[in-house]
Amino acid sequence: MIDSIQPVTLTDKAIDEVRNIMTTKKIPEGYSLRIGIKGSGGCSGFNYLLGFDKKKDTDLEYEVDGIPVVVEKKHTMYLLGLEVDFYEGSDARGFTFVKPEEEQAG
Repeated sequence: MIDSIQPVTLTDKAIDEVRNIMTTKKIPEGYSLRIGIKGSGGCSGFNYLLGFDKKKDTDLEYEVDGIPVVVEKKHTMYLLGLEVDFYEGSDARGFTFVKPEEEQAG
């Protein structure tokens, strides 16, 4: 079942790159883009994770422009409003994570 909540959005550049990876790396049918966090939060914050994985019972599942996305339900509150972008420049290349400014509690 696809949920109606979409805690994380992807820019057009990120969508294009995810599709490119799914094709070139031959990501198997039944796998989704997993977006998650690692770390304890607080003052030190989180590290955002991006990869491909099968849906688990504890996941929220939704689609972004035809791409299946899964997020662990317990991470949803930390990911709300997150935007995944893709940067490609002469100095670097990779996914970036943009979170709206929040008040610093730490």
